[in-house]
Amino acid sequence: MTDRQAAPNSRKAQHIVNEVRRRIIEREWRQGDRIPDEADLAVEFDVARATVNKALQLLADEGLLDRRRRAGTRVAVDPVRKATFTIAIVREQVEQAGMAYSYRVIAQRRSPLPADIAARLGLPEGRTLVHMRAVHYGDGKPFQLEDRWINPHAAPELESADFWHLNANEWLVRNAPYLRADLSFSAENANRRDARLLQTQAGQALLVMHRTTWNDLGPITTVRVAFQPGHVVGAGNTQSRG
Repeated sequence: MTDRQAAPNSRKAQHIVNEVRRRIIEREWRQGDRIPDEADLAVEFDVARATVNKALQLLADEGLLDRRRRAGTRVAVDPVRKATFTIAIVREQVEQAGMAYSYRVIAQRRSPLPADIAARLGLPEGRTLVHMRAVHYGDGKPFQLEDRWINPHAAPELESADFWHLNANEWLVRNAPYLRADLSFSAENANRRDARLLQTQAGQALLVMHRTTWNDLGPITTVRVAFQPGHVVGAGNTQSRG
């Protein structure tokens, strides 16, 4: 898609956002109501279904809509806006801690999206994206492990990036600024791959972060970050790591 094509599509998506938000605020669509399907809204607004999807995702990111696979889209109950945050550069974090930074790519290839990742990104299952795994180190010891999917359509300069020498975290922060993001933390037991790459035991409790970012061209990247055991995120700190 050219820049000239992207701009009108962005304007159409914003028009849908404004109209759907108005219907929610003015209670034409009430909390818990299921809204019309994407196909019906595409006909109503005379746009492509992808444009409707983009608009509804923007409203879901605001907390106004609740989108669930196979269950449709509903007006959120007690909607709240999500907190904003900045994405830190891991290399700088390691160096600021007084450690020598290093980085290793475990794997990088173009792969079809599995169902769970496709749902997170709002893209069709099976679409080909860049999939990579890498480890960040501090003084030669694992600092964090990332499993990342990158959408070339939303990062046009991706083809020229050499992630074997510059880590994807730093390249994306500097070259693919995001407009919105979704962030969640959970505790997971290390699987065999986590344990091997983080140099710990299988079953060890890990802090895991999932983060997905979007710009006006669509989803940029989604990443699962597993931190070294013992890592703590400070209370009230909205700055993500990696």
